[in-house]
Amino acid sequence: MKTDKSEIERRMTRFEQVCRSADVKLTHQRMEIFREVAQTGDHPDAETVYRGVRTRVPTVSLDTVYRALWLLSDLGLITTLGSSRERMRFDANLSRHHHFVCLRCGLTRDFYSDAFDELKLPQSIRAIGRVETTHVEALGVCRKCAKTNRAKPTTMKRK
Repeated sequence: MKTDKSEIERRMTRFEQVCRSADVKLTHQRMEIFREVAQTGDHPDAETVYRGVRTRVPTVSLDTVYRALWLLSDLGLITTLGSSRERMRFDANLSRHHHFVCLRCGLTRDFYSDAFDELKLPQSIRAIGRVETTHVEALGVCRKCAKTNRAKPTTMKRK
């Protein structure tokens, strides 16, 4: 799923501003790695980013991609999805949104919900810690999988 061209340009401009204000070098490889995440709504993992960037920058290494993605995350330019037990996925959409994840194929898509944005958390959560943000992840079966695999059980682990 491709992101609107004007949104990509807005994200790239923000990328440049944040890097400059943090005194982080604007290298060609970092720009292309960020562009790869910024231009898609597919929430790619590091290996997918690597394969995409490598078509434009054949000399990029997987290690460089990983380091750049974690730097971009530290700078607040992307967020991460998934837990440490799973392959981490990256998202350049910093607007308030939630995710639908297909349990069969791993497809991940954004969705927006005022009701989820205004979700009231129980007071008991204070005993655990301070919540800084909430995010709803809806797990299910995408239309394509539902259409092609009606009889198959939901057994695929999330990517």
